[in-house]
Amino acid sequence: MKWLDLPPVWLVGALGLAWAQKTWAPMALSFGPVWADLLGGMLVGGGLLLMVLAVYEMRSKRTTVVPHRIPDALVTTGIFSRTRNPIYLGDSMILTGMILHWDAVLALPLVPIFVWLIETRFILPEEARLRRKFVAQFARYAQQVRRWV
Repeated sequence: MKWLDLPPVWLVGALGLAWAQKTWAPMALSFGPVWADLLGGMLVGGGLLLMVLAVYEMRSKRTTVVPHRIPDALVTTGIFSRTRNPIYLGDSMILTGMILHWDAVLALPLVPIFVWLIETRFILPEEARLRRKFVAQFARYAQQVRRWV
């Protein structure tokens, strides 16, 4: 059951709720199709790019991408020099982009709820593990690079 408590599962759940809102309760609200599709597509594409760059960087340092595991290395290069959580930022961008693309106006509150959930369920425990394993190095990194953007 541990596989249920992974960020992609939470993302799929949030996407499912947004899609359900769009499908069964549109409420005649709209972002406007042209700019929402363009911005939505850019967010989804940007989110996927962030995730690919982060996984590449983590693999090159031979450390895990699985949130509940203890990392073998503190990755501070590449995309990690801009944000401490590029995969989670990518998840949030994908959710926001799909909400815009689907024109699911009422699903917008899912974005801050998802961010809060990811931060409390994954980011804070991960940072605690990093802080214990890479004491001074993580302290410097956390001071130089923001958690999200």
